[in-house]
Parts: sequence; structure tokens; C-alpha cells
Amino acid sequence: MSKISIIGAGTVGATVGYSLLMKGTASEIVLVDINKYKSEGEALDIMQSLPYTSQSKIYSGDYTDTANSDIVVITSGMPRKPGMSRIDLAQNNVNIIKSVASKLMQYTPNSIFIILCNPVDILTYIFQKITGVPESRVIGTGTLLDTARLRTRIADDFTISTKNVHTYVFGEHGDSSMIPWSISNVSGIPVKEYTKYIVNKTNMKQPELNFEEIEEHVKKSGSWIIERKGVTNYAIAACTNHLCNCILSGHEIALPISTIQHGEYEGVEDVALSTLALVDRRGITGKVIIPLTDDELKLLQNSAHRLKEVLQKLDF
Repeated sequence: MSKISIIGAGTVGATVGYSLLMKGTASEIVLVDINKYKSEGEALDIMQSLPYTSQSKIYSGDYTDTANSDIVVITSGMPRKPGMSRIDLAQNNVNIIKSVASKLMQYTPNSIFIILCNPVDILTYIFQKITGVPESRVIGTGTLLDTARLRTRIADDFTISTKNVHTYVFGEHGDSSMIPWSISNVSGIPVKEYTKYIVNKTNMKQPELNFEEIEEHVKKSGSWIIERKGVTNYAIAACTNHLCNCILSGHEIALPISTIQHGEYEGVEDVALSTLALVDRRGITGKVIIPLTDDELKLLQNSAHRLKEVLQKLDF
């Protein structure tokens, strides 16, 4: 038996709830939103898919209903509006998450908290600092989504399953993210050399990858989607479901998620960003320190520096 509460029943929160139910990740799912009327509608709509999905229980509730949650997923926050600076967005969502945190600490302080709202690295850091929840139980989705975008793109270029693509995005979930290409591989072959070892393949789209273009694709995919449909919700919901499933599985699994850093990589500390971390039912159980090249380390350090600059300008 497992219980997951979702704070925020907007498009993203509702899609996360639907994804959890479709996969049967939790036996009990609670939707909490300031607009109770909307969360009731979302819960009822999702619940009526039960004859064809898992037999999970999903309902709209209040903060009192989050008690004893194994996991709390926080999606509350406002999207960036035209003319709004990144700092303005960050401060508005800091204010929201402070309000959410104070209520959660009353009813379910021992949960594992997954921060999904943006700027996710900033809010992951601040949530832990204002609540005092052990760092092992505060996780930002971070570059889990960026990594999914990267793997999907490489798999598409090579016309191969995403399951054969092993690579990550590290750093900020944003423009300063970086890809450690030095450890990226396809079927165990370094990604930069993969095409040298392929013979008798007739449907490869291109013989070589354009790494700069791929990095741009990963960083700009969110904006591209938002321009066309107003929100990104399906892929991040799938990523969040995967993270929850990994936590509840009880087996340590390594994922690129946002956690507070303490110098595991030189020059990267007192900031939350994504590197490879191990998770299970206890939350974060350790970190996997992947060897980076000097240039890659500089990119990760730059990402940390940019995030710290934002933190210094915020009131929390």
C-alpha cells in the first residue's frame, strides 16, 4: 500500500495524477488545490477511467488528507508571463511554496517531497532550507525531463530504442544545463563513435550527430512546446511517475535529479542542481560521481554559479 499526494491540480498536477493511476504506481492518490472545485472535477474525471486502468483510489482532498503520504508531489506555482523576469517568477513561486510548505509540515512532515514547479532547482533548495526536512527526502525533478528529451532525440536520430541510449543532462533545469558527452553511449559504444560500428543498417537518418544542435534542442524544447500549446505536461508527468515508481520500488536506482550539493564536484556546493543520485524508499541514499572532463566540470560549475546568483536575489 502506498499513498501519493499531489499539491496543485492544474494541467501538470492532474496529468501527474492520471499517469500515476494509469501505471498503478500508488494505491491512494490525493489531489489538493486552492481551487477545490477544479480538483474535484479532475479527480472524478481520472477516477472514471478505473474500469480500464489500475484499481488505485484517487480523490480530491485538503491538506489534512495528505497525512501519512509516502510521497508528496508539489506542482503549485505560476507560469512565466510576458514581460516577467526570471527573478520575478522565482520570487512569486518562492512565496507560493513557502505557503504550501507550512501546511504540509503540519500534516505530513515525514514524507518524501518531490518538487516539480519551476524554477525547480531554486525551489528545491529553498523548500529544504525553510522546512528543515532532511536533504535525503527533498528531491527536485531537475533534469530528469531534459534527460528524457536528450535520449529521445538521440534515439530518433539513430533510429534505435531509447532503452539503448545511456546519457544524462546535468546542472540546472534551464539554459545553463550541460551534457557530459564523455560518458554518453549507445549500446555501450561512445555516442561520438557509434556510427563507426554500425554496418548493414538502411534506415539511419544521418551518419553523424550535431551535438550543438542537440543541446539547443534539449534546452529549447520546453519553450517550443509552450509556444504551441501553452504548457508542457505529458513528458514531465511521465518523468514524475517514473521517479515515484523508482522510490517505491525499494531498489536503489540512479537518476539525474536535483539535490543539494556539498562539493561532490569541485566548486559545486550549497546549491541544488542535477547530478546522478541514488533513490529508494528512504529517498536519496547516495550520489554517483561520474568522472567529468575539465571542460565539462567548468560547465557544471557555471550552472551552479548562475543558480547561486538567482538565490542571492530572492527573499526567503
